[in-house]
Amino acid sequence: MECKKQENLKGCPCTYPDCPRKGTCCDCIKHHWQNKELPACFFSKEAEKTYDRSIEKFIEDQGK
Repeated sequence: MECKKQENLKGCPCTYPDCPRKGTCCDCIKHHWQNKELPACFFSKEAEKTYDRSIEKFIEDQGK
């Protein structure tokens, strides 16, 4: 499967400035899941800015 990195970057909500996985969704998901986290695209804009990618933060964010 061909990566659509340039297309993905247009909708990527990650605000972490030095993220090497930005736009490469499969690498992003793999990285975060290995750390028991979720990627930025699962969170609201406000929650994403905290850089807390924990599952607990996701549940808290979704409960608002």
